[in-house]
Amino acid sequence: MAEQATATGPRTFSSDKPVVLVTGGAQGIGQGVAGELLARGWRVVICDVDETAATAFASQSESSELLALEADVASESDVARVIRETVAWGGRLDALVNNAGIADPFSGSIETLALADWQRRIDVNLTGAFLTAKHAVPHLRKAGGAIVNMASTRALQSEPDCEAYAASKGGLVALTHALAVSLGPDVRVNAVSPGWIDVRGQQTGAPDALEPLSDADHRQHPVGRVGHAGDIAAAVAYLISSEAGFVTGQNLVIDGGMTRRMIYEE
Repeated sequence: MAEQATATGPRTFSSDKPVVLVTGGAQGIGQGVAGELLARGWRVVICDVDETAATAFASQSESSELLALEADVASESDVARVIRETVAWGGRLDALVNNAGIADPFSGSIETLALADWQRRIDVNLTGAFLTAKHAVPHLRKAGGAIVNMASTRALQSEPDCEAYAASKGGLVALTHALAVSLGPDVRVNAVSPGWIDVRGQQTGAPDALEPLSDADHRQHPVGRVGHAGDIAAAVAYLISSEAGFVTGQNLVIDGGMTRRMIYEE
């Protein structure tokens, strides 16, 4: 059984094994990232606003090297607590993956978009990354660590009625290069912009039998398939590793080539 919900117990590990915090790590891409990093030998802390999902993922992983915490990244007090508990549990913090976000990009027409709905997306998707970076940076400096911000191809292109989401993800890309310049050379900061990533099997309440994606869904991608969480997790693992020591301030687009494809209605 993995440790869950509290970091008040004695440390289990020596401080020479790296520690990563993955926000929004209980479901979807965040869950894929957390699982991949566990498999690669990292000690992983996830935080998620959905405490039930976080606890369930920790239980399923059956890893004593995973700590699950409940937190809303839009709350500075929550974020400060998560950073404190992460360092108390792991003795250090080597990497931060700012993955938490409101995933649904559609918020309705701009004429009817309520200010509160706009603000909530900005608060979670963008301000949350600022807050976690703010409180994590002192520890990341000590470790010579790295930050990865989870942006989106919607920072670069749009469908109708996605203004709040697009603005939050565009802000993340800009925040990434700003932080890279401010924090270098001590801390590297990069972004990943996923395209269509099928994470239906990694969501709380997902049905046991999922309707398969169509051939057309796959064929529209130049690589011939829709993405999966492992595609993003592998990129994150690279960006926080020493192999990416000469990479900072970048936005890595992982979308099967879709943003390079010209599409016209016939």
